[in-house]
Amino acid sequence: MNSRTRQELRGKVVAITGGARGIGLATATRLHRLGAAVAIGDIDAPRVKAAGEELGLAMHGELDVTDSRSFTEFLDQVERELGPIDVLVNNAGIMPVGPVAQEPDTVSKRILDINVYGVILGSKLAVRRMLPRRSGHIINLASLAGETFLPGLATYCGSKAAVIGFTEAARREHRGTGVRFSAVLPTFTDTELAAGTQGARGMRNATPEAVAEAVLSLIVRPRPQVRVTPASGAMSMSQRFMTIPVADFLLRAFGMHDAFTTKVDTEHRRAYESRARGDETS
Repeated sequence: MNSRTRQELRGKVVAITGGARGIGLATATRLHRLGAAVAIGDIDAPRVKAAGEELGLAMHGELDVTDSRSFTEFLDQVERELGPIDVLVNNAGIMPVGPVAQEPDTVSKRILDINVYGVILGSKLAVRRMLPRRSGHIINLASLAGETFLPGLATYCGSKAAVIGFTEAARREHRGTGVRFSAVLPTFTDTELAAGTQGARGMRNATPEAVAEAVLSLIVRPRPQVRVTPASGAMSMSQRFMTIPVADFLLRAFGMHDAFTTKVDTEHRRAYESRARGDETS
């Protein structure tokens, strides 16, 4: 990382949702070490407190991204303690897996509430603060699953497709205002979300650090989208030029037709599924 990049990041106020673990924590760690003023929020109050204290962050707190009051209070606290928010990273998300016919309505709603409404709510609350200053950047964590549709992840894929569409429309809407919108589309990443599942045959999962690096690259050089990893991103983009039968054939060839249905290690995944589905604090 060159000195110019460090200079650009130093003192920037960055708020990250879902910051207690996984991609959110990796992003907070990377930006904090480069001199950004980082705040993390998470629904898991003990975990976010421990993560914030371990990193030495100036601000960390409990945050329910599905609750307007909670989100507003979190952003208010960030601005009181750190200053006007330069970047909001809407990272919080969940990924329960399994056949859609067996998915309880409460789980479907929870996925949409966190993955879609949480992103829209955070974006609206942040952009209202940024527009008067004509400056700010909202980075939304989507997924390659939002453009590569997989059995066993129907609601999750739908939620991430919604994030991609929302972010791109908001980006166009705010062109010329000084407020930027970007989306990060990771492949399956080595976090708890992917516990007990296998990635695409012959393709490597992303690491949380690689996704954090992608977020960093957007802050330094804003652009509409970035895909992680490059190989998975290229494969995902190529499908738009394929016929449906060819795309379906490749899905099977890469072993993704049953990776989130019959090939899931349910015991290895049990703790994450319980938390993601709301059986315990997530």
